[in-house]
Amino acid sequence: MKQQKGIRIVQYVIAWLFALVSLYPIGLMLLSSFKTNIEIFKNPMALPQAWSLAAYRKLLEQLPYFGYFWNSVIVSVVSVALIIAFGALASFYIARFPFKWNPALFFFFLLGMMIPIKLGIVPLFMLMKSMQLLNTQMSLVLVYTAIGLPLSVLILTGFFKTLPKELEEAGKIDGCSNLGILLRIIAPLMRPALGTVMIMNFITVWNDFFFPLIFVQEEARKTIPVGMLTLFSEYSTDWSVLFAGLTLSSLPMIVLFAAASKQFMDGMTAGAVK
Repeated sequence: MKQQKGIRIVQYVIAWLFALVSLYPIGLMLLSSFKTNIEIFKNPMALPQAWSLAAYRKLLEQLPYFGYFWNSVIVSVVSVALIIAFGALASFYIARFPFKWNPALFFFFLLGMMIPIKLGIVPLFMLMKSMQLLNTQMSLVLVYTAIGLPLSVLILTGFFKTLPKELEEAGKIDGCSNLGILLRIIAPLMRPALGTVMIMNFITVWNDFFFPLIFVQEEARKTIPVGMLTLFSEYSTDWSVLFAGLTLSSLPMIVLFAAASKQFMDGMTAGAVK
């Protein structure tokens, strides 16, 4: 008993150390947003001498930050919604309809994880130009949906296979169609897997810098990562304003993970324990 208690204490100590290491950059970013540039360089680890919101006011004066924020919200929400919708439909088909081409279809989705999409940035740019989608949010939504589908199909297909088929048979007896079974019976049971897919893809889309930089040049349609680039000047950078912008941009991810952390953890461990 004492040995088990000692092991548990060691586990808790290690967990707290990992948590401190993970939270340290977030805390440093938050504290730096209330400092001046002189304080950041002079005492980067210390508390602010005087807590001030000047950096946040300067951020809103220098940049159309809420416009960037709204663009990021639209792109992220629409992309994640499409990924979940198409991923659930594709996964349901692969897991529950035993056609001979299902393994090949599943492997086709997995190829999306093996081949870096950035290698095809030139053809993608030409495609978006020919479709007249440059400088539009739809170009980003289409790319992010294509990027997020392979991993989503992998996660959701594995989760579908853990569900008993008797639930679907009972639904068919009651007159449900395949789509009705998916939406009314299986979808409520898939919240852990859907939560995992939602969080992983939302963080990827929200933080992405590369594709908005390539596809969007209009100031009014930029997302937060690209819009924040204007804070870096050639000779100097106002780090307090930069940290203020980073703090505001990280809030949606923190809130989302706090709200869906239970589903995320359940989804990551689904199938590990029977």
